[in-house]
Amino acid sequence: MTDRLFSIKKMEKRKKVCIFAEKINNMAVETTRWGILYCPKTGASNKQKRWERIKPLLEARGVVYDVVHSESSDSVDRLVTMLISNGYKTIVIIGGDSALNDAVNCLMKEEKRVRDEIVLGVIPNGVMDDFARFWKFDDTNDEQTIDWLLKRRIRKIDLGCIRYTNSKEEKCHRYFLNCVNIGTTADIMNLRKQTRRMFGSRTLSFLSSLFVMLFHRMEYKMRLKINSDVIDCRVMTVCIGNGPGYGQTPSAVPYNGMLDVSVVYNPQVVQLIEGLWLLVSGRFLNHHSVHPFRTREVVVEEAKKALVGIDGRLMKTPVGGYRIQVEQEVINFLIPS
Repeated sequence: MTDRLFSIKKMEKRKKVCIFAEKINNMAVETTRWGILYCPKTGASNKQKRWERIKPLLEARGVVYDVVHSESSDSVDRLVTMLISNGYKTIVIIGGDSALNDAVNCLMKEEKRVRDEIVLGVIPNGVMDDFARFWKFDDTNDEQTIDWLLKRRIRKIDLGCIRYTNSKEEKCHRYFLNCVNIGTTADIMNLRKQTRRMFGSRTLSFLSSLFVMLFHRMEYKMRLKINSDVIDCRVMTVCIGNGPGYGQTPSAVPYNGMLDVSVVYNPQVVQLIEGLWLLVSGRFLNHHSVHPFRTREVVVEEAKKALVGIDGRLMKTPVGGYRIQVEQEVINFLIPS
């Protein structure tokens, strides 16, 4: 009986996905119409609450739009592809860093002429929303965010790209808006998402995650090439930022054709506490264990067993070395006025 109920639920879910697809395919798209992808927060008790708050704000401003709701992170790529193929020129993601990352990677599969006609926007609705906050979009002020998006100020922005080989020996790549973390911080960012759901506060979740790190510090044997420098030693964490990198690359901007890199050699416990304070206060680069660089490319020749996170989401550890580069002015993004 249990197996049968499970099968019925599975069929209902597939039916719902087909309805979404049919709905999009039947949409008549004007050039001014927004295609909105709503991604509920993971773990939220009422997944529609935020949309119910945003919907009347859009209607009060006369925004012409169609909306589809993501069932899970796995559906973002498929739904963004549908919006693109059905001619939407403005695609707004209501979601966090991971949803934006999925949307960008989906967009980058298209030819340049298609990408150049599409503008991507965001209404923050994630756990950390670091890239949205870089542009001063506030998840507590949807009215301001929508007003900014309506002014349609467009900027071409850069993307970072990690190129690697997977366990099947396939050549792969993944784009990122914010940062790639290698080592301990990749683990911490994953933990931070979990603690954010518990505490509800960015600061509290980050502090609690870093407190756990005091008892779970790890070093990784790495060999990195950054410009003319070769780093060949044990490293705690590396952040390669196209954006602010959750405070670790605070000077990075996604429009100068460069990547900011912070390499942290293993500090003592007292130094970790000091680094904690500097990170929260926005002065992370002032810590003497942090070694900053600015470059167009980072070559990771070795980083044994070090986890890798892309825009706050863990990825499977690449096999062997990998290369991280910047591609300049490849995405149209709606920014504040």
